[in-house]
Amino acid sequence: MRILGVIPARYASTRFPGKPLVDIHGKSMIERVYEQALKSTKLNEVVVATDDERILLHVNAFGGRAILTSEEHQSGTDRCAETSEKLPGFDIIINIQGDEPFIDPEQINLLCACFETQETELATLVKKIHSDAELNNPNTPKVILNQNSEAIYFSRTIIPYLRGIEPSQWLNAHTFYKHIGIYGYRAHTLKAITKLVVSTLEKAEALEQLRWIENGYKIKVAVTEIETQAVDTPGDLQNILLSQKPNT
Repeated sequence: MRILGVIPARYASTRFPGKPLVDIHGKSMIERVYEQALKSTKLNEVVVATDDERILLHVNAFGGRAILTSEEHQSGTDRCAETSEKLPGFDIIINIQGDEPFIDPEQINLLCACFETQETELATLVKKIHSDAELNNPNTPKVILNQNSEAIYFSRTIIPYLRGIEPSQWLNAHTFYKHIGIYGYRAHTLKAITKLVVSTLEKAEALEQLRWIENGYKIKVAVTEIETQAVDTPGDLQNILLSQKPNT
């Protein structure tokens, strides 16, 4: 089983243009993501998939591998699909978020392990929610799992609703999960899902994985205890700079 790690990297981010190239204690964010991905013991190869020549040249300059992909892609999944076509020969594609400069390689390994079961078509990670702030944050998608550790639904609202229990007590009464935005796909499944029409649930929640569920695909889920730090805004970058040591 050959596994390709793909790091989608757009330059023209709406909330933070050029963020793959921002400096984090002497290295760009995309270089830090790339270095962390290389530490995974499950990936056979790692590549940055970008729509911008500045990122391509930067990755090449620090010794990484990058390819140019279309500017028209609407999601990292679409960018991964083009990468899979340009770099054939891999059974599994892992979509590694390009805005998590200190992603733990064990999370990548955990996701890869989901595909040791032949039935797994798609996979992702979740983490238990421990605070009311996370539970009530619409930017933190929540996930419901079935008894086979497959995702039933993703939502920006709190799911499930605990009838008859005060909301302040919900975390004491039930285990809630948040979605960790790293995906794995079998190569043939990746090709298929990018041809699906945007679904009504996806439009409602602005979560692309709902398109897959609505079309009958199963998403295997593994639970991680490792927290992630994503950089969506300049404010997030400042928090990262303050929380991480300069020599990290």
